[in-house]
Amino acid sequence: MKVAVDVKSIDLSLGNNGIVLYVYDNANKYVGKLRVGQATVEWCKGKVPIGKGKKIGLQDFINEHLNVL
Repeated sequence: MKVAVDVKSIDLSLGNNGIVLYVYDNANKYVGKLRVGQATVEWCKGKVPIGKGKKIGLQDFINEHLNVL
Protein backbone atom coordinates (compact mmCIF):
# COMPACT_ATOMS: atom_id res chain seq x y z
CA MET A 1 0.00 0.00 0.00
CA LYS A 2 1.08 3.52 -0.62
CA VAL A 3 0.57 6.05 2.13
CA ALA A 4 2.32 9.40 2.13
CA VAL A 5 1.47 12.45 4.16
CA ASP A 6 3.84 15.31 4.86
CA VAL A 7 2.17 18.00 6.92
CA LYS A 8 5.09 19.47 8.86
CA SER A 9 4.14 23.03 7.97
CA ILE A 10 0.39 22.57 8.57
CA ASP A 11 -1.25 22.56 11.99
CA LEU A 12 -4.05 19.96 12.01
CA SER A 13 -6.57 19.27 14.71
CA LEU A 14 -9.19 16.56 14.79
CA GLY A 15 -12.57 18.25 14.77
CA ASN A 16 -15.93 16.59 15.37
CA ASN A 17 -15.67 14.58 12.14
CA GLY A 18 -11.95 13.76 12.35
CA ILE A 19 -9.85 13.26 9.23
CA VAL A 20 -10.47 10.74 6.45
CA LEU A 21 -7.68 9.02 4.53
CA TYR A 22 -8.60 7.35 1.23
CA VAL A 23 -6.51 4.19 0.86
CA TYR A 24 -5.35 2.68 -2.45
CA ASP A 25 -3.22 -0.40 -3.07
CA ASN A 26 0.03 -0.39 -5.06
CA ALA A 27 -1.92 -0.93 -8.29
CA ASN A 28 -3.86 2.28 -7.52
CA LYS A 29 -7.06 0.32 -6.78
CA TYR A 30 -9.32 1.86 -4.14
CA VAL A 31 -9.32 -0.20 -0.90
CA GLY A 32 -11.33 1.91 1.55
CA LYS A 33 -11.36 4.82 3.98
CA LEU A 34 -9.65 5.24 7.34
CA ARG A 35 -11.24 7.87 9.60
CA VAL A 36 -9.32 9.07 12.63
CA GLY A 37 -11.41 11.01 15.12
CA GLN A 38 -10.90 12.40 18.60
CA ALA A 39 -12.16 9.20 20.21
CA THR A 40 -12.23 6.48 17.52
CA VAL A 41 -10.47 5.03 14.51
CA GLU A 42 -12.82 3.62 11.85
CA TRP A 43 -12.00 1.40 8.86
CA CYS A 44 -14.54 1.47 6.03
CA LYS A 45 -13.62 -1.25 3.53
CA GLY A 46 -14.61 -0.64 -0.09
CA LYS A 47 -17.82 1.32 -0.44
CA VAL A 48 -18.86 1.08 3.23
CA PRO A 49 -19.93 4.61 4.26
CA ILE A 50 -18.38 6.52 7.13
CA GLY A 51 -20.24 5.60 10.32
CA LYS A 52 -20.89 2.01 9.22
CA GLY A 53 -17.29 0.73 9.35
CA LYS A 54 -15.32 -1.21 11.94
CA LYS A 55 -14.55 1.06 14.91
CA ILE A 56 -11.99 0.89 17.69
CA GLY A 57 -11.34 3.42 20.44
CA LEU A 58 -8.40 5.68 19.64
CA GLN A 59 -6.63 4.88 22.92
CA ASP A 60 -7.21 1.14 22.38
CA PHE A 61 -5.79 1.45 18.86
CA ILE A 62 -2.71 3.24 20.19
CA ASN A 63 -2.23 0.68 22.97
CA GLU A 64 -2.63 -2.33 20.67
CA HIS A 65 -0.96 -1.19 17.46
CA LEU A 66 1.47 1.60 18.25
CA ASN A 67 3.92 0.39 20.83
CA VAL A 68 5.82 3.67 20.91
CA LEU A 69 6.33 3.92 24.63
